[in-house]
Amino acid sequence: MAPVEIYDTTLRDGAQGEGISFSVEDKVKIALKLDEMGFHYIEGGWPGSNPKDADFFQRIRQHRLKNARLAAFGSTRRPGVPAHQDPNLQSLLAAGTPVATIFGKTWDFHVQKALETTLEENLAMIRESVRFLKSRGLMVIYDAEHFFDGFKANPAYALATLKAAQEGGADRLVLCDTNGGSLPGQIAAIVGRVKEEVPVPLGIHCHNDGELAVANTLAAVEAGVVHVQGTVNGYGERCGNANLCSVIPNLTLKCGHETIPRDALARLTELSRYVSEVANLHHNTHQPFVGASAFAHKGGVHVSAILKDPRTYEHIDPSLVGNRRRVLVSELSGLSNLLYKFRELNLELGTSREENRRLLEEIKELEYQGFMFEGAEGSFELLLRRAYDNYREPFKLESLRIIIEMKENSPVHSEAVIKMTVGDKVVHTAAEGNGPVNALDNALRKALEDFYPEIRRMKLTDYKVRVLDEKQGTAATVRVHIETGDGERSWGTVGVSTNIIEASWQALVDSIAYGLLKNNRHR
Repeated sequence: MAPVEIYDTTLRDGAQGEGISFSVEDKVKIALKLDEMGFHYIEGGWPGSNPKDADFFQRIRQHRLKNARLAAFGSTRRPGVPAHQDPNLQSLLAAGTPVATIFGKTWDFHVQKALETTLEENLAMIRESVRFLKSRGLMVIYDAEHFFDGFKANPAYALATLKAAQEGGADRLVLCDTNGGSLPGQIAAIVGRVKEEVPVPLGIHCHNDGELAVANTLAAVEAGVVHVQGTVNGYGERCGNANLCSVIPNLTLKCGHETIPRDALARLTELSRYVSEVANLHHNTHQPFVGASAFAHKGGVHVSAILKDPRTYEHIDPSLVGNRRRVLVSELSGLSNLLYKFRELNLELGTSREENRRLLEEIKELEYQGFMFEGAEGSFELLLRRAYDNYREPFKLESLRIIIEMKENSPVHSEAVIKMTVGDKVVHTAAEGNGPVNALDNALRKALEDFYPEIRRMKLTDYKVRVLDEKQGTAATVRVHIETGDGERSWGTVGVSTNIIEASWQALVDSIAYGLLKNNRHR
């Protein structure tokens, strides 16, 4: 199959997504990661629109890209302004990139309503802008904005805009589903028609407003485009752009096209999570191919089957995209789930089938009470080890007292007094905090750090409280989920109680106990 060029616009179109604001340093980091992954083009931004993007193009010059070609983005010249005098086109030259990507109007409705110019002037704007940039030695990619809507409304004029870009010397003609409302069949039919009319290599740029951006992109490639534009994780304005984390593996593994190198494909999950981290967004666990749930199995029938052959419930080997198989344990689990988890942890399952069933029923009862082990692997592993591994608790609570003092016009004072046994020693200490849970956390650490210095590296990174039965009001059961990290790994733990302090205590104790377990096993 023919190779397909991968053009990333995370730094420009992706940055237009709600909740995303990349700093210049963020953009540089992502650009270098995309280059490392073997992407063919990286669109760095629109230098004529804001100082940040202009600064990025200056900063990126300090780095030598090994695989990707950097593109600056802009528009065609303004109506009535000669190309060589247009400030936007001049900013593209000033960016110093080898590639310029410009968009122009394809839809006659947009030309007359948005640009307020004539159809003939718009064609001249496209032709002369492309020609000007080509005369300065740049590769020029022409993005035909609203192409599919424009083609549906006026096919002859939409094709005329492409031919104007072709006459100007455009190297790629990219058909844009800007409003994201087209269907795969429509995309394929229109791409086929365009191929009959213009000889320039075609590209595709889809938005996800109908949740079809990936499907439309694949349909366009099957119809003959050789250049694909999209963003990492599908970031972008409104509902986002075509998600390259889905497009790339589909093209490579399902359609047989050459895209990024195969060794880079095996780091696609790493790339996806890296970009979400830089963007300061939670990674979408349900994202195909690269999400944590993409190869997660929960139902007992499913787990029983994948133990025999993973292909029974997995469309690809997770390692091909750098992901991994996960088996979840919940009220839907069977013995196969337990068997898989014990193998994963290198533990010996109980010899008695009845004993194993009792453990499974205990897990289901805990789930019924409100425990959720899917995001609390620390608590779950400790549960298994306590059942079968002769696990010894690293410490034991003797007593705990929380003191909260409130006075008029004064900050609330919280203090935790704790008495614990560690080995053959009894520790009695106290600590303050900016709330009862924080005071509890501080007192627990203060009591244990002399015995387990590695606790100093363990930091609570997330703390969530979920009310499980809202109708009970302040008497409701709550679930506390804690995320902890030590700089090398992170883990989740869970606690459930009608008392938020007790639920927090359960999760805190498990977080430290599990961290100590992992630390000892690592050593």
